[in-house]
This record gives sequence, structure tokens and C-alpha cells, in this order.
Amino acid sequence: MDIDLEKFFDRVNHDILMGLVAKRVTDKRLLKLIRGFLTAGVLEGGLVSPTEEGTPQGGPLSPLLSNLMLDVLDKELEKRGHRFVRYADDCNIYVRSRKAGEWVLVSIETFLERRLKLKLNRAKSAVARPNVRKFLSFSFTWGKRPRRRIAPQAIARCKARVRKLTRRTTGRGLEQIIEKLALYLKGWRGYFGFCQTPSVLRKLDEWIRRRLRAIVWTQWKRGPARFDAAASAGNWRSKPPATHVAPGGSPTAPR
Repeated sequence: MDIDLEKFFDRVNHDILMGLVAKRVTDKRLLKLIRGFLTAGVLEGGLVSPTEEGTPQGGPLSPLLSNLMLDVLDKELEKRGHRFVRYADDCNIYVRSRKAGEWVLVSIETFLERRLKLKLNRAKSAVARPNVRKFLSFSFTWGKRPRRRIAPQAIARCKARVRKLTRRTTGRGLEQIIEKLALYLKGWRGYFGFCQTPSVLRKLDEWIRRRLRAIVWTQWKRGPARFDAAASAGNWRSKPPATHVAPGGSPTAPR
């Protein structure tokens, strides 16, 4: 069961949130500071609009306050004996059947509205198999031994970004392209390396290397110069391709 809260950071009830914070914080000055953070207002078009509900997004305090708010939901799910995972306002609950999931969905929706005054986004919430839904850009394979995989949508976004970074008409050298590409791929691999399907990462690596070799081939001089460079490599059937990108990321190509 995939739960999505409708405009969570915009609809957090200040009184309920401060009541939950007060259970853990006794310093009145700190409580006053947090309340002031919540009611500071929003600057739009040169005018400050008051904020009667919600938490400012993008601030370091918002994720912490969201966890304090939804800790009530965690305790309720633990009390009911459900298996679940939650990160901020994203939550997945795992049950044995679709019928059980539909019942739990209605029950949790009622609990959120009555206890926390939060509304469930029915358009984005759904009851489905784990391999159909995604959580934090991860999903699961289907079979007797499910494995954690990268969601197809995340792979598509990665390829779109790589295509943008490795366009052949940018007017940049291969070293500059690889430098910017490496920054993106290191962060992406650091996050999605948690997956249990290494074959997907290998195929993606092969696809990226083909794009880099295509850049080298394009940047060579056209016509006779390219033909001479290819011919000087010898018999292509028995020798490796003339264009090669070293594993460390440094390009090598015939001059």
C-alpha cells in the first residue's frame, strides 16, 4: 500500500505539531522560536502573507518537524503489527492481500484525518504489488526471491541527464564532458548502488561508454583523416577498436 499525503508540508496543523514538540522539548524559549519559525510568513510580490498552517519547505527544520508529526503514524502502525517503511511524508505499508490493503488504506485515511488533520491524496495513493509501485526511486523484482531494483522511471531520468551532458554539439572537449559527467555519476551511483540488480548498472555503464566513444569518433577529423586513422589501427577483426576510453575515465584516441 503506497500512501501519499496531499500537500503535507502546506497543511501541517501548527497546534498539533507544537503539542507533539512540547512532549519532547521543555525549554519555553525554544518552543517560542519554533512557533515563530512556523508563523514567520511567506514573502510574495513584496508582501508578507501570514502562515496559519504548514511548515516552510527547503529549511533544515522541516524534515525534523515532519518526522515528529508522523511519528504518531509510525506508532499506530507498530501497534497494529504492520510492516512498513516511511521517509518524511512517503510511506509504504506491506500486507498479504489486496483486500487487506484496501481495508488498511481506508483505516489509515480515517486515522490521519481525525488524529493529525491530514488528508490522503487518493490520486497518488494505491494498493498494488511492490514491483508495480516505487519508493524513493526503488522498486522490487517479481518472483520467489524478490530483489531490490532501481525503478524504471529513475533509470529513464538518468539516461536523459546523461544524454544532455554528452551531446556531441556542445563544443566542449572530451575531458570537460567526462569531468561534468563524473560528478553526476558519482552521486547517482552512491545512491542507487544500494540496488540488488548489478546487471542494470553494468548495462548502463556500457551504454555510457558507447556514447563517449561516439563523441571521440565525432571529434576526429572527417573524411580521409578519419579513414587513415582507422586504417592505421590494422586489422579490425583481430585487434581492439582504435577508439578507447580507459576505465579510469581518461580518453585515448589515435592522432
